[in-house]
Amino acid sequence: AEIDEGLYSRQLYVLGHEAMKRMQTSNVLVSGLRGLGVEVAKNLVLGGVKSVTLHDPQPAAWPDLASQFYLREEDVGQNRAEATLPRLAELNAYVAVTSTRQPLSQELLAPFQVVVLTNSSLEEQLWVGDFCHSHGIKLVVADTRGLFGQLFCDFGDDMVVTDTNGEQPLSAMVSMVTKGCPGEVTCLDEARHGFETGDFVTFTEVEGMEELNSCGPVEIRVLGEPGRLDVLRGLPALEALVEPELMITDFGKAERPPIMHWGWQALHRFIRQHGRPPRPRHQGDAAEVVALTREVAPGAELDEELLRELAFQATGDLAPVNAFIGGLAAQEVMKAVSGKFTPITQWLYFDALECLPEENKETVLTEEQCRPRNSRYDGQIAVFGAELQAKLGAQKYFVVGAGAIGCELLKNFAMVGLGCGPEGCITVTDMDTIEKSNLNRQFLFRPWDVTKLKSERAAAAVREMNPALRVSSRPDRVGPDTERVYDDDFFEALDGVANALDNVDARLYMDRRCVYYRKPLLESGTLGTKGNVQVVIPFLSESYSSSQDPPEKAIPICTLKNFPNAIEHTLQWARDEFEGLFKQPAENVNQYLTDPKFVERTLRLAGTQPLEVLEAVQRSLVSERPRAWPDCVAWACRHWHRQYSNNIRQLLHNFPPGQKTNSGTLFWSGPKRCPHPLVFDPDNVSRAMGGASGGGCCHPWVTLGCQPSPLGAIGHCWVPTITLACHRSLLGGGHHPWVPSVIVGWWTSPLGANRHPWVPSVIVGWWTSPLGANRHSWVPSVIVGWWTSPLGANRHP
Repeated sequence: AEIDEGLYSRQLYVLGHEAMKRMQTSNVLVSGLRGLGVEVAKNLVLGGVKSVTLHDPQPAAWPDLASQFYLREEDVGQNRAEATLPRLAELNAYVAVTSTRQPLSQELLAPFQVVVLTNSSLEEQLWVGDFCHSHGIKLVVADTRGLFGQLFCDFGDDMVVTDTNGEQPLSAMVSMVTKGCPGEVTCLDEARHGFETGDFVTFTEVEGMEELNSCGPVEIRVLGEPGRLDVLRGLPALEALVEPELMITDFGKAERPPIMHWGWQALHRFIRQHGRPPRPRHQGDAAEVVALTREVAPGAELDEELLRELAFQATGDLAPVNAFIGGLAAQEVMKAVSGKFTPITQWLYFDALECLPEENKETVLTEEQCRPRNSRYDGQIAVFGAELQAKLGAQKYFVVGAGAIGCELLKNFAMVGLGCGPEGCITVTDMDTIEKSNLNRQFLFRPWDVTKLKSERAAAAVREMNPALRVSSRPDRVGPDTERVYDDDFFEALDGVANALDNVDARLYMDRRCVYYRKPLLESGTLGTKGNVQVVIPFLSESYSSSQDPPEKAIPICTLKNFPNAIEHTLQWARDEFEGLFKQPAENVNQYLTDPKFVERTLRLAGTQPLEVLEAVQRSLVSERPRAWPDCVAWACRHWHRQYSNNIRQLLHNFPPGQKTNSGTLFWSGPKRCPHPLVFDPDNVSRAMGGASGGGCCHPWVTLGCQPSPLGAIGHCWVPTITLACHRSLLGGGHHPWVPSVIVGWWTSPLGANRHPWVPSVIVGWWTSPLGANRHSWVPSVIVGWWTSPLGANRHP
């Protein structure tokens, strides 16, 4: 089936088409539809597997509402899987969602490529694991108990990982290859090549050993590194239980995984013997779990306090922990069916005991405080007590952004009861409207919500999840222009702020506001499969603005302009060129026409910036201002010849192809790749349209009355001539000692600050339209083709 790129666009950036195609042929069974199971199922349906079958023979109960966001109060007493199915099926029309309540059996499991067990017994995990392993079915087991989580993966004997980390393929310039068998390849020593033993590489454009260019992918070994195997073998559940391979998730708790491995087995024994889990904060039940753990691991050194806490929280059910463990489990399923990313090997244990208050006489939790109250929050009360639940209901929170992270925040806030009391509330703001591409990861929205405000639809969706939630929505951008809305009274009344933003400027602004008003801030962000969270507490932790990421490695300007040797160089050059032609000059013109202090402010810039900025304004308003569409095309033709012909010819005049350096090596060797000038051909429609007409369409003045007529004027362009000069600066541009003094006087004269009365009055009131390289969904395709065309790469083969 064809992949709907409009829906899966963001996911395709991470997984790629091949992985998506494999996912679309996979059938998954999810057993157990409490809070953890519905998290797994929700993520898989959004991810786009072929089908998801929901299995749960049990009816919904009031405690399920603590984290099962697709159950409603009226669903209590109905089958969990059947009640959940309609709401899950709405998420993705491309995924077949079905349900079954029949008991687990070999016949039920056989048709699936992956089986996911949640909240299951140890006995069930063992027999299902044995069957799945022997029949080539991949198995994921997940469970949560309050602040504790468990994950197990068995992907069989021959799980092949095609991409271990999801990063972009590396490339490096080859400087030498030996003739040995195996041969040794030496890369240029300007930077680390980044390859690892076990990687597969291909060669291109190798000279002197051309046979390397035609061979297929070759496995390499990095000298000095041990071998690496990307074919993984998983043990079946029973063997892995006895000989566990434990993944450490927190090196500050490196000693806990083996203790929790034994403790979970003891917990299953307790449940099997008593027919129920240990009661919240019941000292006798906790002591019995510790004793059972000693039977499981005789002679082992145990952390009894950790084991007692596991017993205390055995009935706990927390939406945030389910979201975390459920997200990991769903990601493991996607790894299993796609071969993308390295799976967990094989057991993962997690705890978030830092969330508990430090015990003293005022904060000690008792059995009475944590007993069930036949409430939707019983799973949370079992962990934190009823007093904290009341405090959560009275909180006033501000959620900034209702995108992917914002949807998850609002769902979790609704489940935990934040702002659900008579004194509490949540305010969510987002100025964006819903697009089709949002539906793949922003699960509060549906296809019929497209074009509607995110904040409004998100607030309506979480109200359905918890009718007690007091949430209001706003369509405002946060910034100085909305401080009349989010004023002193608004911020003073808040208990905290949760950011769900997608840009640094807004994050910095909200951080400043929270520091000023001394409000806690929850900051988070994602990039593909990576994510970050920062908790900012006034007077206890640093603010978001207190530290900055190290600057990204910049590409030298000389490399970009004259010696590019990687496709990234041409892409960065194209972006810089686009903004330098169609964004920055237009913005400067608009400021010049509207801000009387623009010239004065520009003259205070450092170095040659004043000259560069004001010359660009002069060209836009006077010397290169088009009067008609042919002028736009002529401007684009001149630019085309300057970039793709004249500058290259000048460079080759200064450094001919055969020239050698003082050391006797060819100048055009190694990372320096010899360019070749292009010849403009108006009959070549794709190149002429991309270079000349597309550039003309982008001209900042086009919106002022120059109606495009793409093909008409190309053949009549005036072709600029060039006089090749020796010792011309490689950098070019920016330094123009030949600028006539009349131009200098134009922008330094006192009249400059008074809108230059000698400029034609018709310009006054005009406005140019800056174009950005990021948002171009509304730009005609001919424009996009202009600045993404491969001309930059062609000139440097």
